[in-house]
Amino acid sequence: MPEYYFAIASKNFLMNQEPIEEILRERTSYYKNIKKEVDFWFITNPNLLQSFNMKNIKKHLNEDCAAIISSDIKFIQWLKLRIGFVAIGKFQSNHLFSQNINYQ
Repeated sequence: MPEYYFAIASKNFLMNQEPIEEILRERTSYYKNIKKEVDFWFITNPNLLQSFNMKNIKKHLNEDCAAIISSDIKFIQWLKLRIGFVAIGKFQSNHLFSQNINYQ
């Protein structure tokens, strides 16, 4: 079963306080240059994010959240170092999004 990793924070933080659009655009360009398929998604859908069992994280987020999901753990770990104020975790799924999620 494939494993996916995520970095999650408040939607306001990721979209307004951090240059996430620029970061993801640069990563996409880098992947094109090395002929690698894009393996990350930026998710702002509150219904999808609420389907994640986020009890540990929700107590720290007082507003809508957004997440970057990837099959590349190193990318998510890099985001954690680059952005700082995000929670990271992982889940396994035959389908991209699953309910079986572990938070770090």
